[in-house]
Amino acid sequence: MALDYRAWQEGDDLELIQLWGGPESATSEQFRGSFRPPSDQPWNRCITVVDQGIPVAAGCVYGAALHPDRLWCYIEVAGDHRRAGIGSTLLTMLQHEAAASPTGITALRSKVTPGTTGASFAEATGFGALQRSRLVVVGPGALAAPAFDDTAGPQLEEAATGSVELTRSLAAFYASVHGWDRADISLGRAQQLFLGDASGAGGAIVLRDRPKADGGAIAAFAVSYTQARTDDPADVLLGYDTTLPPEEQQAAVATMIAMLVHQYPIQLEVDDSMESLVAVVEPLLATGSAQLAGPETLVVATA
Repeated sequence: MALDYRAWQEGDDLELIQLWGGPESATSEQFRGSFRPPSDQPWNRCITVVDQGIPVAAGCVYGAALHPDRLWCYIEVAGDHRRAGIGSTLLTMLQHEAAASPTGITALRSKVTPGTTGASFAEATGFGALQRSRLVVVGPGALAAPAFDDTAGPQLEEAATGSVELTRSLAAFYASVHGWDRADISLGRAQQLFLGDASGAGGAIVLRDRPKADGGAIAAFAVSYTQARTDDPADVLLGYDTTLPPEEQQAAVATMIAMLVHQYPIQLEVDDSMESLVAVVEPLLATGSAQLAGPETLVVATA
């Protein structure tokens, strides 16, 4: 098989999609949007494999400012060209490109859905699982709503998405639960990615351990990315103070979820590293009060 490996060119995506067909998973669909001509600002390298003038496969590697210790990597090969060494060759070429990147980082990461071709290829080429992520829908009334005393004890209140206090809590939570893939998250970056206008954040609430006037700190927070309340699950980012004792973390998470699902369902992204959130959600999944919204996602990486 005489194949040509060249830099990605505009229009390759149109030809490849005709051969590839629909993406085999949500992660594949997401990564397909990463193919573009190679550039240095931001740094990326994309390679197309051509068979008799027709693109049949492609691979890309690129940096991630938020998680700087690894590069993202993705490879896809047309079905009738698989098991011919194309994917492995592309991976070797991308590793060579990574070694010449401005940062010199050679460790690669990707996302796969278990049971797919991508997951099988990742395992066969030495990628190991770093993290599991699940989308979980929690149904209305899954947890009983607690009563609040306006003068003492835990307090629930609305928060402005531009709040520095909320931004600080979100950044600390994100950094803490991403110890498996270090996050370089400043307050400005947290605001831009998760709370700014471009993020789609529609509103936020916080749970304090006691009234703010008495020095109450944020024990848990929730940011909604669903602009209008409907019967469909609202997309919510739920975080908590990971410096609290585990039982207090779980209590704050349970209280926040109970308030959020008092009448309507919510959808949460639950990483296994979010231990207190997992501890609250797992029993709900076991009893049917919560359901998975789709297949789980694995973040996989080279050593």
